[in-house]
Amino acid sequence: MRKRMSLILGCFLLLQVLAGCSSSETAVTNKPNDQASQPTQPTGKEMVLNWNADGGEPPTADPGLASDGTSFDVITACFEGLTRYGPDGKIANAIADSYTVSEDLTTYTFKLKTNALWSNGDSVTAHDFEFAWKRNLDPKTASEYAYMLYFIKGAEEFNTGKGSQEGVGVKALDDFTLEVKLNSPAPFFYELTAFPTLFPLHKKTLEAHPDWAASPDNYVGNGPFKMELWEHKNKIVLVKNEKYHDKDAVKLNKIVWSMITDTNTAQALFDSGDLDWGGHPSYVLPVDVIPALQDEGKIVMAPYPNTVAVTFNTTMPPFTNKKIRQAFSYSIQRQPLVDGIVQTGVPAAFAWVPPSMQLSGNDYFQEDVDKAKQLLAEGLKELGLSTMPEVTYTYGSGDDRQKKLAEALQDQWKRSLGVDVKISGLEEKVFLQNKRAKNYQFAYRNWGADFNDPINFLEIFKDKTVGTNDAAWENDRYRELIVQSYLEKDLTKRNAIMREAETILMEEMPIAPVYYGARPYIKNDKVKGFLINPFGGRDFKYTTIEQ
Repeated sequence: MRKRMSLILGCFLLLQVLAGCSSSETAVTNKPNDQASQPTQPTGKEMVLNWNADGGEPPTADPGLASDGTSFDVITACFEGLTRYGPDGKIANAIADSYTVSEDLTTYTFKLKTNALWSNGDSVTAHDFEFAWKRNLDPKTASEYAYMLYFIKGAEEFNTGKGSQEGVGVKALDDFTLEVKLNSPAPFFYELTAFPTLFPLHKKTLEAHPDWAASPDNYVGNGPFKMELWEHKNKIVLVKNEKYHDKDAVKLNKIVWSMITDTNTAQALFDSGDLDWGGHPSYVLPVDVIPALQDEGKIVMAPYPNTVAVTFNTTMPPFTNKKIRQAFSYSIQRQPLVDGIVQTGVPAAFAWVPPSMQLSGNDYFQEDVDKAKQLLAEGLKELGLSTMPEVTYTYGSGDDRQKKLAEALQDQWKRSLGVDVKISGLEEKVFLQNKRAKNYQFAYRNWGADFNDPINFLEIFKDKTVGTNDAAWENDRYRELIVQSYLEKDLTKRNAIMREAETILMEEMPIAPVYYGARPYIKNDKVKGFLINPFGGRDFKYTTIEQ
């Protein structure tokens, strides 16, 4: 069945493009880190990983509500979906024991393992998946990633209030058989089932304890680890889940997760041996240490298609005006930012979808200060303004690179446009909340692939109601093209449709790309088997530490 699915995927996706980075750098080279204030050392044969939560306190540990990497890391350690990335970095069955696909590629039938248990000893059933997916689609849940389920028949209608829960095409045929009906062929759907929004949930726990995900007392999962302690804004402790169906593959006894927000402090703790992992995804390497580490050959780049950009709140003046958004984008001198701040040789970005997905030539627009000045003047005139009003650019204060990027952009906009931009660093959780609530003017944005398809970058702008559409931008023609791409089976035609959509996006400029993926970390030879998959997810299941 796996061979058959590979052929199906090959007909639709650019899997060949990213296969190179998924096979060789994903699983075996590195390791996790943990704690900071009170590092835990192994005692006897106990294997403990000291890790740090990038950005500090995870905003949530609920698979249906999470939208950030730190939360996803905790959740992936404690839960498991139908599929999971294996130690070779390739997607494989997990809770699913097998699956079949209908001839028209729109109906998936998953047979579940019968020995999979929740951490409280209950059986994991198909009903848990049906409950979780419909719960995450329920408008009352307000899941930002609900759109990841829109490929399922009736899912978008239910989530947007135009349909019913009963109309959603996911059904437990019996305790261990799950049937999923799609709107149209989605060859990446099997891969998508490894994403946290599609994890199962323990219905009785959620119904009895609405705040179940806020503490270990009621945190029932089905993954390799379970939560033992959560001292909010201090640390999380995960321990091996002895009821996990594949527990023999799990060698770590404990992960101690610190919440250090200052990257220089985190780096010092790694240097002293109190953290087991340096850099991504435990924390962002401080800009000042990168040159020396590169000279020593200690930097490793984690493969990950992602784009760093400036996002504009298109509901808040003056960024309601397209020309002003264009002016701020065209006036950015990207290469100096890459050379001086990122320092890892990544390319400057002139498209939203990363080049590795081969959708465009990364050439939708050019830097042009003179044109930017002209566009700014025209935009202000259209808004009836004689001068640029006060504007504030916000970023996550725990990330040294975000801070330096903000300062550099502030300087560039002053020199090129004559605009005084205020910059404001916010604690990561507050920063994310403000963006989701559209309580900002323009800000730092980093979007990485959740699965291997350009649509993952483009569909977040399909509607302004999409939870991850921080720009609150939408366009009728753009929406039509995204829907067309869902239905088009011919790969060449589908890519052409998505290129047309991206052309509109880069013309309207609700998002200004700056540079592509930079995920450097420091190799630690003692940590083995830590998986960084090519689409951003991380997994501690196979991690070991040499004593």
